[in-house]
Amino acid sequence: MSVEKIMVVDDDSLGREYLCETLMRGGYEVISASNGQQAIARIGKEPCDAIFLDMKMPGMCGMEVLEKIKSISPEAVVILMTAHGTIETAVEAMKKGAYDYIIKPFSPDQIELLISRVNERQKLITENRYWRSNSNIDEKLNPVFSRNSKMSVIYEQIKKIAQSKASVLIQGESGTGKELIARAIHFRSPRCEKPFIRVNCAALAETLLESELFGHERGAYTGAISKHTGRFELANEGTLLLDEISEISPNIQAKLLRVLEEEEIERVGGEKTIKIDVRIVATTNRNLMNEIQKGTFREDLFYRLNVVPIYLPPLRERREDIPLLVDYHLRKYSLENNAVAKSIDKEAMDYLCQYNWPGNIRELKNIIQRAVVMGSHEALQLEQFNCLFTHQDAERSKSTLTAGKAIEDVERDLIYSTLEKMGGNKTKAAELLKITTRTLRNKLHKYNAESKPVFERESVSCAE
Repeated sequence: MSVEKIMVVDDDSLGREYLCETLMRGGYEVISASNGQQAIARIGKEPCDAIFLDMKMPGMCGMEVLEKIKSISPEAVVILMTAHGTIETAVEAMKKGAYDYIIKPFSPDQIELLISRVNERQKLITENRYWRSNSNIDEKLNPVFSRNSKMSVIYEQIKKIAQSKASVLIQGESGTGKELIARAIHFRSPRCEKPFIRVNCAALAETLLESELFGHERGAYTGAISKHTGRFELANEGTLLLDEISEISPNIQAKLLRVLEEEEIERVGGEKTIKIDVRIVATTNRNLMNEIQKGTFREDLFYRLNVVPIYLPPLRERREDIPLLVDYHLRKYSLENNAVAKSIDKEAMDYLCQYNWPGNIRELKNIIQRAVVMGSHEALQLEQFNCLFTHQDAERSKSTLTAGKAIEDVERDLIYSTLEKMGGNKTKAAELLKITTRTLRNKLHKYNAESKPVFERESVSCAE
């Protein structure tokens, strides 16, 4: 996070205007206050990235204002200004939370250098927060979470890939853990103490994505009221994850290819060339060779990204990992939510191992979390996963649908399959099918009139 909005607090109108103009010429958004009371009132309504605060003012002095600001916004970056500086006041200011101390008069170059240091500090704070939140990355990627031979090979590859600067292309269905693999590559690399920056290419329009990637200068386009640092600059000496790379436009593809080949960028609306050192990891849930054939993705960019390819198999192709993932997320969400559920019974686990998981690990995590939060027993039961039954039965019905097969036949198959899952209990079956019990009885009566199946004959006496 870089400095964009700055407050100047000074009772000297000439000095205040000079500093405001200096900062605005540098591309920063600036607000001002002529005394401490004004500054405190505005801070509560308009948070700023940095505050230049004069030491001597009528009413509240700079030290008092500093203490008030820190009580309102502990992370605020406050720089004290004075024409009569001493070592004692500097030490006191630092103890009370000031970032720095500058002696009047000062030059524009001194201000720019100071803000550069603030930017570096903010970047380090952001990175450290991220590292702390991801400190268990090794635990998540430990091979104990996979018994699958393909995944074991991938884990071994990560160790080698991480030591290089080569671009990596991670392909696989949505929810297979592509971003987790990208993070593992970064945190096991020599760049692990530098930024890991992610950008979702599918979430932004072309004009916004260009600015997000490369940054822009003030006035580059309507609404660009201040300079913006792009993700490439933020990721310098670190790793940039380009998530869903297949979604970027041909225009951005061309600019991205140039950046990857020349290792330099230009901000939108800027003329200065900025050298960068960034390791690229890209992900996609599409087959990029198909996209190349359709003309939607550049072949030269594909080969530039696909230096080291990784393909993550879907969860249905690594069923032996399902019990491990279920147990891990069950323990995790049970602890996080102080929940009753601590285990899962065999019937429920067997069903989860047979389910096809179209949403892969992401779907599994969400399903387990919901079951844990809503559960009232120590062991998760099969009925807590009833949201999966109708989905899977519908998928099976779709797979049996062939040309010439009537919709009524598909409906009948789904109803009988659901009844079988519910042990013949029509009330529960109707709830899963989202129809009334009366409608279900009427349909069963109609099917019986046409041809009474074995299942219905056997289920007549089942409890409801």
